[in-house]
Amino acid sequence: MISKKDFTRINDYLWEIPKSFRADMKVPARIYVSEKMLEDVFRDRSLEQLINLCCLPGIQKYGIAMPDCHEGYSSPIGGVAAIRISDGIISPGMQGYDVNCGVRLLLSECSEKEIKPHLEKLATEIQKEVPSGLGRGRQIKLSIEQIDKILEGGVKRLISQGYGEKEDIENCEAEGCLKWADASAVSFQAKNRGRDQVGTLGSGNHFLEIQKVAEVLDEKVAEAFSLFRDQIVVMVHCGSRGLGHQVATDYIREFMRLMEKYKIKVPDREFACVPFNSPEGQRGLAASACAANYAWANRQMIAHFIRKAWKSILGERSSLRLLYDVAHNIIKKEKYIIDGKEVEVAMHRKGSTRAFPPGHPEIPERYREVGQPVLIPGSMGTASYILVGTKEGEGAFYSTTHGAGRTMSRHAAIRAVSGSEVVRSLESKGIIVKCWSLRGIAEEAPIAYKDIDNVVEVVHQAGLSKKVAKLAPLAVIKGE
Repeated sequence: MISKKDFTRINDYLWEIPKSFRADMKVPARIYVSEKMLEDVFRDRSLEQLINLCCLPGIQKYGIAMPDCHEGYSSPIGGVAAIRISDGIISPGMQGYDVNCGVRLLLSECSEKEIKPHLEKLATEIQKEVPSGLGRGRQIKLSIEQIDKILEGGVKRLISQGYGEKEDIENCEAEGCLKWADASAVSFQAKNRGRDQVGTLGSGNHFLEIQKVAEVLDEKVAEAFSLFRDQIVVMVHCGSRGLGHQVATDYIREFMRLMEKYKIKVPDREFACVPFNSPEGQRGLAASACAANYAWANRQMIAHFIRKAWKSILGERSSLRLLYDVAHNIIKKEKYIIDGKEVEVAMHRKGSTRAFPPGHPEIPERYREVGQPVLIPGSMGTASYILVGTKEGEGAFYSTTHGAGRTMSRHAAIRAVSGSEVVRSLESKGIIVKCWSLRGIAEEAPIAYKDIDNVVEVVHQAGLSKKVAKLAPLAVIKGE
């Protein structure tokens, strides 16, 4: 049983459980929270899951949990692990089922005053153009051959077909394509599930919001990001849909069977894993990259249909430019200086956003002087934030929080509040809500989440990423 006395306070926003806490821990456990928020972490199994994370073969320095952490599958959501590639493992459960669930933000040149008269029509048109809800797809089904090209080409494949602009590639994490993807590593069942879901929103906590820049908190960085007060922006939060879920399912099942072969022991079988450099590990990495590429392509196609709706309502006078697109459920190869040597690691981020600092070569050139844009969505109807990566974030492998973080299960939320109550509450604040299901609204009610302002304040004060602008919702479009 973990208690507060087991923690060492490193500073006001960082706490550590030493490696000596449990015999099988390979590294200490670290959590970024304020003292007040630390009390909430004991409500579920997230700390126990963080301790388990620290036992993974090859893990470097420490296992990390972000301030939005809550219980997940194997790892807490908000978990970060850097696994040394030379002798470590790969764990699809540590990545999560929605591979490359992530966020992209489109910037308009319009102010709130200019858009206000058209807001209802814009929300309706976007809802019409972008299918949303559990299992909902588009009317056109792609062939398996077409899916294979998206799995290996990601955003670049869609741009080559006219669905976006070259700038969309530059302003996307990894340019919207992990190069080690291999479509032959993805099952037919997974590909088939993805045939009609490119350009669809899905369900759960996924959403599409028309927002305004409510506050500019860093003038210099905001200018570099082309942000201004009362500017209208569009945020998209979704992932790899049924295809990614099937990829995760396939490899978690396979790796569970293989752990005995490789004589790997983990505290929780949900961390099913194999050696990173094994044939199965490399195939799992290639499949994970395919699902990540599919998710980036999905968000790219959604952006295409948002732009189409925008043009339909506003005509030629308003364009939408991509600020950035960043993942928060992903396994990627990255390099860090550890104990004075450069080490290549498999970064497992689950419910955690990459936040590279100024000067990092993977940042688009236009942002390199200030740092990578970081997008942190709030819960439905609450604020979201734009932040920027910092050099101080190296202590967390340049990772930051990915959202507010649940405090209540979906079933508990439904018991606590009705969808119609939530809609009335949001509409009383002037927020338009478009959703095919009131149940879906209740599941994602703001009361089911931590306070986004508190969560973002922690990463800001801890130096993981710095606040640039606060966004306020004007219209919310959700799946069921």
